[in-house]
Amino acid sequence: MGTDLPTPQAIEPQAIVQQAPAPSRMQMPQGNPLLLSHTLQELLARDTVQVELIPEKKGLFLKHVEYEVSSQRFKSSVYRRYNDFVVFQEMLLHKFPYRMVPALPPKRMLGADREFIEARRRALKRFVNLVARHPLFSEDVVLKLFLSFSGSDVQNKLKESAQCVGDEFLNCKLATRAKDFLPADIQAQFAISRELIRNIYNSFHKLRDRAERIASRAIDNAADLLIFGKELSAIGSDTTPLPSWAALNSSTWGSLKQALKGLSVEFALLADKAAQQGKQEENDVVEKLSLFLDLLQSYKDLCERHEKGVLHKHQRALHKYSLMKRQMMSATAQNREPESVEQLESRIVEQENAIQTMELRNYFSLYCLHQETQLIHVYLPLTSHILRAFVNSQIQGHKEMSKVWNDLRPKLSCLFAGPHSTLTPPCSPPEDGLCPH
Repeated sequence: MGTDLPTPQAIEPQAIVQQAPAPSRMQMPQGNPLLLSHTLQELLARDTVQVELIPEKKGLFLKHVEYEVSSQRFKSSVYRRYNDFVVFQEMLLHKFPYRMVPALPPKRMLGADREFIEARRRALKRFVNLVARHPLFSEDVVLKLFLSFSGSDVQNKLKESAQCVGDEFLNCKLATRAKDFLPADIQAQFAISRELIRNIYNSFHKLRDRAERIASRAIDNAADLLIFGKELSAIGSDTTPLPSWAALNSSTWGSLKQALKGLSVEFALLADKAAQQGKQEENDVVEKLSLFLDLLQSYKDLCERHEKGVLHKHQRALHKYSLMKRQMMSATAQNREPESVEQLESRIVEQENAIQTMELRNYFSLYCLHQETQLIHVYLPLTSHILRAFVNSQIQGHKEMSKVWNDLRPKLSCLFAGPHSTLTPPCSPPEDGLCPH
């Protein structure tokens, strides 16, 4: 990102699950700031942000994609480019290095086709909604600026608002007391939670892939039905004259063509219903699964920042401190100049202060991770929303298509009209043993 960000450590979800009586609502003991009390409904109600593509504008050299970002909460509508999202995310990481800041989709400057641009728009929408519904981010001035500032220099405004105040550790009154609220086995909880979230992520990733394939099949089915109907229409519209040897059956062929041509309407309707079902499953099932996966990925990223940042820096500081202590002991034993000994003493004191700050940051990082793990479990009931949407989509889709198929069946009667207008539908093959009437 170009910014040296402090890195947090992670807690494992299982320990936190044991503390939470129900996944949909975390009941918190009075007076413990470590524990959250939000429900999924409360988080979703914080805001709904739409991200829509606006027509391409041509710059001096390259085309660029611009988005209209609309917030229900702030009743605002602003224009943003991808780089504005990048700066927004960087400022969130700067201010909240120990929280789940979602990742952004890739930029991919050259060769971006419509499919890629649409996928990125959806990913940006998920990103900004997760941020807008986060208990801390939703109350921060950086979010309000991003969603409502309509000036041309939004990136500078975002940087000014974030860089003049320091990160959450410096601004949280409880930061230096975080250790007091953590359970004694916090490191064990961290390990268990991390493994649990990893397992949940892997399972939901497979579910999302299957849901994508189901939605894609519905859309492919729509295309096939439409082509099927068009081919029937093409047969019915054929103007090739009948050869003389078929003249006796000219009336049969004419009525058959007319009937086939009329069936294309029903097949077009079937195609429309199948396409609607596919799109609904993309929006209500695939997108919600992707939203939850984005959240889980941000937790995994947070765990890595914790280990590679705060924890690693703390370990390096301790190593440096031990070296300085050895130098001090050596200088004292060799009766060096008082000035050099005083300088070493001063450096040791500075290092002790730095280590103390890092220890405080380390515990604050674990404190934040404990809360973020709870947030993951607040989102878990989203699974029932997704399954309900999937089942309803299947029921509604099959119900509507079944009606069209049933309406189509009577129209087939003229296809089986005999020479004297008596219905003679074809029998099933003899091996079936059945003949429909």
